[in-house]
Amino acid sequence: MIDEPSFEAATASYRAELLVHCYRMLGSATDAEDVLQEVYLRAWKAFHRFEGRSSVRTWMYTIATNTCLTALDGRSRRPLPTGLGAEPSDPRIPVSADEERLWLQPLPDAAIGDPADTVVGRESVGLAMVAAMQDLPARQRAVLILREVLAFSAVETADLLGMSVAATNSALARARRTVGEGTRKDGRRASELTDTERAVFDEFCRAFADHDIDGVVGVLADDAVWEMPPFPGWYRGAAEIGVLTAMQCPAATAGDIRMIPTVCNGLPAAGMYMRDGDMWRRFQFDVVSIVGGAVVHVGAFFDDRLFTLARLPETLR
Repeated sequence: MIDEPSFEAATASYRAELLVHCYRMLGSATDAEDVLQEVYLRAWKAFHRFEGRSSVRTWMYTIATNTCLTALDGRSRRPLPTGLGAEPSDPRIPVSADEERLWLQPLPDAAIGDPADTVVGRESVGLAMVAAMQDLPARQRAVLILREVLAFSAVETADLLGMSVAATNSALARARRTVGEGTRKDGRRASELTDTERAVFDEFCRAFADHDIDGVVGVLADDAVWEMPPFPGWYRGAAEIGVLTAMQCPAATAGDIRMIPTVCNGLPAAGMYMRDGDMWRRFQFDVVSIVGGAVVHVGAFFDDRLFTLARLPETLR
């Protein structure tokens, strides 16, 4: 008979960091939440066999990592549009969604808990780093996360994954080379924005709410990148992004859009709501990177579940 209070006391404190671990492995916030439920179910069923030969934390990470590897078996990677290898798109051409592909998702900080910074490695859960990790084979990804992010030793990692130490070290070296080649850097974390950077983000939100295309363009870096899965195209340059916004955003006048600031992957983010009669409904979820006093990257995600994870309302009135 499993002692439920003992199980909860031993494992509950790891739930948030294990969610982040599953997210790094899977590249999907919603999949990470689903897999985490499976992790705790497996741990619950096996708890009576836990003999304390490792720490509870290591035991839970073993279950979580191997559950993620099972979930990843046979799946293709989750890219962002910029990771598909295509040239920037023409913003004048109507967009068409690719709903068949599995796309990278961001992870709202509200899904992790407060304060998220106590759980999340600063660089390891940034949107750019998680995107880069998706280029790795699943086991290389696991080795990189366990060794570089979670600071497991080579012996611990090898034991956890059922690999030799030599194979673990080889996988880590290959993973480091892949992730280190041209990985985009995220902007400053939301909790560390300067007053100037905070003003840039506020202006980004205001410009959309006021249907001020020039205002949007004005806060973008000259070579800013905009991408918005499930649409496979991506756009480079402030002027081109301005054209995209003017031609393809359904807003027509000031007040059609409302922006609710939040935090996602540690970065400033906003839930964008579009007017529908006398209310505003969820439309897109923007994750913003700010560098050098300008917006250098926007990931705009069209997935209602991200609003739910961010604890944002379904509608505004």
